[in-house]
Parts: sequence; C-alpha cells; structure tokens
Amino acid sequence: MTGSSSSLWRKPPLGVIILIAMILLAVIGPFVVAFNPASVDTSSRLLAPFSYNRNGTFFLLGTDQLGRGMLEQILHGARISLLIGVAAALLAGLVGTLVGVTAGWLGGRSEAFIMRVADVQLSFPSILIAVFLAAFVPPSILAVIAVLAITRWAQIARLARAVTVKARQQSYVEAALTLGFPVPKVIWSCILPNLVAPLIIVLTAELSLIILAESALGYLGLGTPPTVPSWGRIIANGKNYLDNAWWISTLPGLGIGFVVIAIGLTGDWMRRVLARGGFEVN
Repeated sequence: MTGSSSSLWRKPPLGVIILIAMILLAVIGPFVVAFNPASVDTSSRLLAPFSYNRNGTFFLLGTDQLGRGMLEQILHGARISLLIGVAAALLAGLVGTLVGVTAGWLGGRSEAFIMRVADVQLSFPSILIAVFLAAFVPPSILAVIAVLAITRWAQIARLARAVTVKARQQSYVEAALTLGFPVPKVIWSCILPNLVAPLIIVLTAELSLIILAESALGYLGLGTPPTVPSWGRIIANGKNYLDNAWWISTLPGLGIGFVVIAIGLTGDWMRRVLARGGFEVN
C-alpha cells in the first residue's frame, strides 16, 4: 500500500465517521433503549422534542400520536433499515456476481440471453418492480430483503460480466487453462480478484439506493410488518401530523438523508483509497 493511500486510511472523511457512528447507534441503541410497538400512552401523545410528560418522563425526540418515544422508534428503525439494506445489497452482489461471471465466461448465446434479461429489468424503474413484487408477498424482513435484491442484481451482473470478459483475454488466464487448471479454480484465482475493487464501489452506491427503496416500501405499507419499526413506516405514521407534530416524519427522514449521504461519501473515499492502492476501480 502506498503512502498516500495509507494516509487516507488514517484520516477518513466526516462521512465515514458519521456512517460508523450511525451503525453503532443502530447496533447498540436497541439494547439500551427498549421499544414496545404495542404500547399506547394517550397522556404523552404528540409531545415535542425535549418535553416531559405528566409523570416526569423526559422524551428527547418527542412522541408520536400513540405516545411512543421517537428516540426509541428511530433507534430500532435504524437497525431494521440498515439490516435490510446491507443484507439486500450483499444478496444482490452475490447473485449479480454469479450471473455476470457465468455470462462473461460462457459467452455466445448464453451470455446474450443473460444480458438481455438484465437489460429488460434495467429498462423498468427498480422501485416499480419492488412495489409490484412486494404487493404479492406477506410483509416480513426476509421478504423485503429478497424483493430489493431482485431489483438490484442486474447492474452488478453487467459489471461482473464486463470484468470477466476483459480478464479472460489476459495471458495469465489463457496460461492457467492451458496448464489444465479447472475452470472454477481459474475463475476464483484469476477473475474474481479483478472484480473485488469495482464491486465494492458499486455496492456502496447500491446500498444507498436499497435503503431509499426500503424506506419507500415502508412508507407505502409494503415493507416490514406494522409491529416492526422501520424509518419508512415511521414517516408514514406521521404524514397526517405534519402541521402539529412535524418531528414524527421529519426526524427519521433526516436519518435516511444522513445515512445516504454518509454512504455516498464513504464510497467516494473507498474509491480513492483503492485507486491509490493500485486497484483498478473503473
């Protein structure tokens, strides 16, 4: 690793720090602050941030229309939204990589067919596909992960196919095949290492899009079950109270914005680190 790239590792940008802080809050927060989605306290409903209820309980971020604390909901919703986003991105990356490498290695009609399927999917807005699929499956975390992964695999498959086609033309790949190395070993040792750096960059962008899509599904009531808080569902719960309780929808919306921006800055930082470390990221 060069000196310039190591300096980037030692001095990560603010976006990376924000993303790490929000991940830590999402992981640790729900263990510290309990949340019961079935709880109702009419005496504490629609309290503004930094307010006390009649019993003297302090609500840092206020309460919703049922008297539930917004801090608790946002922390638990952060865990759900980030879990879904990361899991769906990894699943889409796995499927897209397998499909793209297979297409690039086989070539011919197999490659043409696989890429035409990917092109057809990419011709439709991914959120439209997600809404269509989510409408036919029962609401659950696993269902949302699967739906979002299905909508995002095609872009990764195109990347994997392009990298595979380029790498297969290299002399070291031809030499490995000539020496009789099995194809799976050649792909693992010669093709996939060329895919790691660009795949990391693409997955950071895909993670942002997946989190936004998950929030949209939650807002439409097609994401997680009502008893499982997510940022999109919390925003939907407060859409009828924007005039007198703006914090219900605004605070989780700010959380989504901060996470998406932080992921984008992190992806740009990782691209510069990998590029200065000698990896090909284009």
